[in-house]
Amino acid sequence: MNKAKLVVLTGAGISAESGIATFRGGGGLWENHSIEEVASIEGWYKNRELVLAFYNSRRQAALQAQPNAGHLALKELEAHFEVRIITQNVDTLHEMAGSTAVLHLHGRLDQKRSEKNPKLVAPWEGDLKLGDLASDGSQWRPNIVWFGEMVPAMEQAVEWVREADFFAVIGTSLQVYPAAGLVHEVPLHCECYLVDPQPVSLIGMQHFIQITEAATTGVPKLIKKLLQ
Repeated sequence: MNKAKLVVLTGAGISAESGIATFRGGGGLWENHSIEEVASIEGWYKNRELVLAFYNSRRQAALQAQPNAGHLALKELEAHFEVRIITQNVDTLHEMAGSTAVLHLHGRLDQKRSEKNPKLVAPWEGDLKLGDLASDGSQWRPNIVWFGEMVPAMEQAVEWVREADFFAVIGTSLQVYPAAGLVHEVPLHCECYLVDPQPVSLIGMQHFIQITEAATTGVPKLIKKLLQ
């Protein structure tokens, strides 16, 4: 018997509870560097050294992090559903928790890619420096989708959402596009949930059942609702 499809969109909130600083909100990384400086293609062309140093630091922080109860609960749901996770996060905490179907919209901090060829990707081990070259002779850069770049995984993400029987949004403000637009691809028959401790605008999402809690406590409550 086929399991029902549960599609989950996760954002920075679920990783924040594992100690990974978020770009938005108090204490976020945006406060030390502007988006344009470190998270845009223009910033890369302007100052590659700064961008590499910034992402070397982010990668080191991610290496220290461990999955939390929210990540682990999503893994547990695979016993009952076909779980597909679409994440805006560049850490690999979902994979570390054991989730088997994870789509990274904005890239991964454990991978580097050729500056010229997005398909030339390799494991990222050790700090990246200017002069570290890929096999095509171009500079290695983080395999991160920056502002001003296309999101290659969006087509796959839309396909997953359109096939969902259940849909959950966890730990994202739904302010970053195109990812935020995925909520408008949900089928009409789909049962929808939103887990976030902060108020989230529900324009066009009034049918979402809200659990106003952080991921570590909210996702276990989501499980109880899903299994009822």
